[in-house]
Amino acid sequence: MGQGGTGMDTGLPPTSVRVGTLVVAYDSPEPRADSRALAVETPVNVIYGSVPYAVMMLTPGDLTDFAYGFSLTEGVVETADEIRGVSVEEGEGGLRLLVDLAPGRLREHLARKRAISGRTGCGVCGIDDLSALPMAKTREDAALGGPRVGLRAIQAALDALFDRQALNRETRAVHAAAWARLDGTLTAVREDVGRHNALDKLIGALMREGVRPDDGFLVITSRCSFEMAEKAAVLGASVLVAISAPTSLAIERARCHGLTLCAIARSDTLTVFSGRERLVLAGEEG
Repeated sequence: MGQGGTGMDTGLPPTSVRVGTLVVAYDSPEPRADSRALAVETPVNVIYGSVPYAVMMLTPGDLTDFAYGFSLTEGVVETADEIRGVSVEEGEGGLRLLVDLAPGRLREHLARKRAISGRTGCGVCGIDDLSALPMAKTREDAALGGPRVGLRAIQAALDALFDRQALNRETRAVHAAAWARLDGTLTAVREDVGRHNALDKLIGALMREGVRPDDGFLVITSRCSFEMAEKAAVLGASVLVAISAPTSLAIERARCHGLTLCAIARSDTLTVFSGRERLVLAGEEG
């Protein structure tokens, strides 16, 4: 077995495993023995108090970060200090992620608890009404607030991201979410088989470190669905850069929250879908 990724919580299963394979060429009658690293995907039962909340399919690394970020973006907590502790147990067929909430927050959570099963990439499984579709609180300063970000900084972050994706280099099967300072320096990267999970892990890491949302911007390697825009808005980020394309609802939500959304980001170009006023284009520096 191999182990990849960064920020592994000790005592957990590896984030990757190596398995034997046969490589078959279309024009050859003889298969070739080989081996390949695969990303680990395991069920993780998120439990608040003693009450199960959700079963998520996760790569078992950075689970403490995930507990914080998931709790924030699910609306279970509003600040990091409302979580008193996080622990992980092995369970039958998976892991149990035990999140100890402050007493007042636990009571409020139990009053609104909803059950979700089997989420890896689906952000709304388990809701039973359109009115329950997640939507972040709109910041009062959303239209004009937040930092301006230069294209050179975005380019620098994109150029640095590949080398920071240790698990994806090994398996070619996981997504990444990264936090960049305003100069483009990457300070945190989290990876997971689920794009939402990678972003929740990153958000949790930023919460635990007390990072201010106005001190940088988000970069994600996946497509930008509406849930990704919502999670960015819950964090309070002003700029979200996606390597793949956004969906129509993601653009609507980004505009609603005053979020600058750039996507189809490449080394030489990117496409701006909302919030052009926050970007510093070539020739506008200084």
